[in-house]
Amino acid sequence: MSESSSATEFPYLHGFSQTEQARLMKQARLAESTIFHDIDYSGARRLLEIGSGVGAQTEILLRRFPDLHATCVDLNEAQLGAARANLGSMAWLDGRYDLHLADATNLPFEPRSFDAAFLCWVLEHVPSPARVLNEVRRVLAPGAPVYITEVMNSSFLLDPYSPNVWRYWMAFNDFQYESGGDPFVGAKLGNLLLAGGFRDVSTEVKTFYFDNREPARRKTMIAFWEELLLSAADQLLAAQCVTQDVVDGMRREMHQVQNDPNAVFFYAFVQARATVY
Repeated sequence: MSESSSATEFPYLHGFSQTEQARLMKQARLAESTIFHDIDYSGARRLLEIGSGVGAQTEILLRRFPDLHATCVDLNEAQLGAARANLGSMAWLDGRYDLHLADATNLPFEPRSFDAAFLCWVLEHVPSPARVLNEVRRVLAPGAPVYITEVMNSSFLLDPYSPNVWRYWMAFNDFQYESGGDPFVGAKLGNLLLAGGFRDVSTEVKTFYFDNREPARRKTMIAFWEELLLSAADQLLAAQCVTQDVVDGMRREMHQVQNDPNAVFFYAFVQARATVY
């Protein structure tokens, strides 16, 4: 899904174009009600956001939890520049966030600097999620909650069956995995948190599941998913992971499914909560 980069950079699946930055803002709004349904930072004041990207989730965090101050970390200056512009255009956020260019595996903060942490669509892109989580735990105070939301890309289903979409999706995931990321990291969050010394670890599978019960939302999600897939097209073509025929076929099939009266869209991801002691 991706919001940003947050550890030593490697070929990044989605790129950093203005089109991609706008997609991230749209993605955050589209997924907000599902992602934030069970997140509670009501007792926190000093939140660390790893992989803050263009600030799309930052705005939601600060809007939903008015007592929070967010310290945002990202490794890419283009993303931070977009975050400065996006958050800076909202006067009500003045003084409530800081943006830092930093590696999430070597955070420039003292131990126990924060009383909450937030990671969303980040660990899928880092070569060593365990190192990131170790650093997060180091800078959190005892009792601090951390919420992590991550992809589980093997769950994606689109009906009617669309062979070019499937070929493209497999290439999309293979490229990410071979580049040092993990498109299936969501299912591993429980183990990662336990191994990292976190306590009270819980996980929940959340879904984007649309059929004839919500045709308008289904159409919106399928159209957005095409944007998400296309964000990787240039890299996949350059790496010869897909052909132009597959890309064109994927786009054609996405349009067909979007307009199919009985289409089904399904995607599951995992949200974990844990505490530092």
